[in-house]
Amino acid sequence: MAINLQKGQRINLTKENGAVLAQACVGINWGAIEKKSFFGGTKKEAVDLDGSCILYDANKNATEVVYFGNLKSRNGSVRHSGDDLTGDVDGDDGLDNEVITVDFNNLEPNVEHVAMVLNSYRGQDFGTIPFASIRIYEGTATQVKEVFAKYDIANDKSFSGHVSMVMGVFYKRNGEWKFNAIGDPTADKKLQETIETVKQKYL
Repeated sequence: MAINLQKGQRINLTKENGAVLAQACVGINWGAIEKKSFFGGTKKEAVDLDGSCILYDANKNATEVVYFGNLKSRNGSVRHSGDDLTGDVDGDDGLDNEVITVDFNNLEPNVEHVAMVLNSYRGQDFGTIPFASIRIYEGTATQVKEVFAKYDIANDKSFSGHVSMVMGVFYKRNGEWKFNAIGDPTADKKLQETIETVKQKYL
């Protein structure tokens, strides 16, 4: 399996030994914004990024959204670790603040696309966050087996000025799951807009 895909690359999720990827996660790690205080020091401003997973059918209709207000899909095949409202206030601990896990074997049969998106809940610009990285990997929320896409949105200038992005889309072709590493910022302000952007541009 290819490691660390670049934007726009696609891979088949069948591994070299013939085994098919059964579970994948998206992990998001970010820090609080440092601001100069009135008296010359610095203060930390909490950052609330929200990872979400949208399930679409063959007609590109969103059938379910797993996000901070709905932490698992109806049958439990997609799970969200929970809402992190602050980011790493004391510096980068190297751990994911939010993780979404997808169990491909148990997705509803009508699901053809699984989109991973990121929104800045308070509208804080991705370019102002000191560190913010995304990894999409084989494994579980507690065990990373193999990372196959990474994005560093704090240091990639293309994300500056944006508060939403499409991380990637898993999609089914001839009964096999594949992955499209998108990594595009969008003009959206809210999750509901991003759900529509994915439908119009990325499926």
